[in-house]
Amino acid sequence: MHQTNQFDLLKTRRFLPLFITQSLGAFNDNLFKNALLVMITFHGLSTAGLSAGALVNAAAGIFILPFFLFSSFAGQLAEKYDKARVAQWVKLLEIAIMLAAGIGFWQKDAAILMSCLFMMGVHSALFGPLKYSILPQYLKDQELLGGNGLIEMGTFVAILLGQIAGTMIIQHQPHGESLIIWACLGVAILGWLSSRSMPAAPAPVKDLKINWNVFSETWHIVKHVKQNKTVFNSLLGISWFWFFGAVYLTQLPSLAKDVLGGDAAVYTLLVALFSVGVGLGSVLCEKLSGRKIELGLVPFGSLGLSFFGIELFFAIGNAPSGQFTLSQFISAAPHWRIMADIGLMGVFGGLFIVPLYALVQMRTEKEFTSRAIAANNILNSLFMVVAAGMSIAILSAGIPIRGLLLMVALMNIGVSIYIYTLIPEFMMRFLVWIMTHTLYRVNHQGLDNIPDKGPCVLVCNHVSFMDAMIIAGAIRRPVRFVMDHRIFKIPVLNFIFRTAGTIPIAPMREDPNMKGQAFDKVAQYLDEGEIICIFPEGKITHTGEINTFKPGIDEIIKRTPVPVIPIALQGLWGSFFSRKDGAAMMKMPRNIWAKVGFIVGEPVPAALATRQYLEQQVRVLRADWK
Repeated sequence: MHQTNQFDLLKTRRFLPLFITQSLGAFNDNLFKNALLVMITFHGLSTAGLSAGALVNAAAGIFILPFFLFSSFAGQLAEKYDKARVAQWVKLLEIAIMLAAGIGFWQKDAAILMSCLFMMGVHSALFGPLKYSILPQYLKDQELLGGNGLIEMGTFVAILLGQIAGTMIIQHQPHGESLIIWACLGVAILGWLSSRSMPAAPAPVKDLKINWNVFSETWHIVKHVKQNKTVFNSLLGISWFWFFGAVYLTQLPSLAKDVLGGDAAVYTLLVALFSVGVGLGSVLCEKLSGRKIELGLVPFGSLGLSFFGIELFFAIGNAPSGQFTLSQFISAAPHWRIMADIGLMGVFGGLFIVPLYALVQMRTEKEFTSRAIAANNILNSLFMVVAAGMSIAILSAGIPIRGLLLMVALMNIGVSIYIYTLIPEFMMRFLVWIMTHTLYRVNHQGLDNIPDKGPCVLVCNHVSFMDAMIIAGAIRRPVRFVMDHRIFKIPVLNFIFRTAGTIPIAPMREDPNMKGQAFDKVAQYLDEGEIICIFPEGKITHTGEINTFKPGIDEIIKRTPVPVIPIALQGLWGSFFSRKDGAAMMKMPRNIWAKVGFIVGEPVPAALATRQYLEQQVRVLRADWK
């Protein structure tokens, strides 16, 4: 039986035309840009008396500038009009730009080509907010992570192929200029044709009044996004990745040539390893997170970036000296370590940014998503400019490229700690993800029975100290647990429980005030549309059998009538965290990465949700597997 995965989206009209349009746009950006840079560097193209080096640096700034100038306008455009229609307008603009670029290539006119480079920056700035904000309109919530992963993969692979194609075509003399004209124009036309197949994506805010003042609108967008702390810090996280990547990718030519002694083909190999790595990490997100937005992958990704960045520093130090062709470089064993480090940095970069993009799309108001992405593009550009300035200053101070790369890898640790301090949810999810994925293989059934919105109560059998972790790791929405105060106080787990909004509770005879406060907090969460999870047995089983459900669940539903969803955990009895053969966590671990069942039943209306009926339902779901 075929198991649904993100690649199935490539068979649908609601995703494939967008994927093709975006990939062709990224390809054409780099096809044109690299052809221009090769002409400047190797064929003497110049203007205004600028040297080749000055013109190359000017080109980088000219391409980034439109992201500052037009991102706020692009965000408004994508909110006010149908996004598919806007995509077609942008692709028509691309065709016009490539026609003008054709004149520039034909006449070898640097002024025309640099103007076209600026306009391609405008094209990308206009398309950026659209491509990410349209995904929540085209995809279901459980498809968002996979869709973002495919978009990132397609983008980085297209960038790589565009760089290679632009370099190869323009150097095919004496017909390079003619070939690049037809290549750029042909790709632009294909992009427009694919955009015409994109389904309609109605405007979220048709009556939006466009603010033409770039600076005031940019300030307004950033100010609005800052009100949502999780979204704003996610945008900062994405921008930090572009800072990190800009430093590494900018230094790769010098690293390949001056430090490693490689030729142009070696540089291309290193770029390819990083780009393919990001693509691979992007598509792995869905597999590693079970088709839900798993914030735990973000710290995992940042740890990998720093680890392999530091490891690259030592690998470069052990590289052999000399001059190497591509085949000679690959055949030298010490270079394998360098290639692995760069590729794995890309993989962990993909794991880092894809959940952040999906989180921004999920937690931003639907009528503001495009403008939030516009704010992200502005921040990305700013971070990349700062990265360039910092790199120039550090290298000018006499610090070698190897040292610069190490500094950025170490900075990544500090930035990550800062972000996770601001939003403990990231680290909490990371701990949950690590614990549930290293200790168990969880087989989920019936997850679709849990609503995407609205209040409900989950009731589950209580087998081990890991029960809450398994539930929290399986469900896409945040779950607020009602938990025995002694379990709540367990070190490490306490950080997770506090961050997740867990409610500690004690028996009436032990602490009546705590019990009363717990029920008040449960009612408050349910009134706010949250999910509550309670273990109605009131204690972890000593025998492996389900204990009788206590009246607490009746009191909760009587006070706040909401649907109740029965859940059964299977396979945890006998684990290190259960009470089989003695106290939990006081015996030798066994059955590491054991198979665990997580079975979700049909929602039970509040009118039928007595503790006796719910206990019967959980027993049926658990069956004979303890």
